[in-house]
Amino acid sequence: MNKTFKEAMAFRHACKEFDASKKISKEDMLSILEAGRTSPSSFGMEAWKFLVITNAELKAKLRPACWDQKQVTTCSHLVIVLAGINSLKPESGEVKKRFARRDMPQENLDFYLGLYASHLEKTLSSDENIYSWSARQTYIATANMMTGAATLGIDSCPIEGFEKEKVENILGLDTSRYQLSVVLPFGYRLNEQSSQLRLPLEDVVEFID
Repeated sequence: MNKTFKEAMAFRHACKEFDASKKISKEDMLSILEAGRTSPSSFGMEAWKFLVITNAELKAKLRPACWDQKQVTTCSHLVIVLAGINSLKPESGEVKKRFARRDMPQENLDFYLGLYASHLEKTLSSDENIYSWSARQTYIATANMMTGAATLGIDSCPIEGFEKEKVENILGLDTSRYQLSVVLPFGYRLNEQSSQLRLPLEDVVEFID
């Protein structure tokens, strides 16, 4: 039975070791990935890609480049969240395709393309700046996939502890198109969840009337 959103938020934690004998069903994994696919992104560019790895040999090869964290090899499905680079450049043609999905007159399309290029002039000035922008957006999709998994009683652990270039080389990525943003394992916890520690609401929320 699916958990409510509140229950899922209480259930979710950074799982440090998964039960390697338990596998996520195809239906549930597709549901998790759908939460990522349908996530919002700036200008609706959807500048991300999700690599789903179940191959044990490949996971074992990736683990040393991920600070030897056991989640990488004990998880059921290892999702590599990639941040788009080339697709965000106006000259790629992909930006125009994204905007053109909306049925609009040519003058409106030209306006949005011009607004995009001018508003993001500094952001689009280098691959490094583009990566910084698109990687931040992948965290929206990452969070939605994690919460979506939690509603199904499935655990996760977002990992930034990795050697970026090594992981990209192992995966054979064309880094002019995509670069590594997050390593995101999914599975079922081996141990009981530790107590969730959070600051009180009054310390993190301020109402301004």
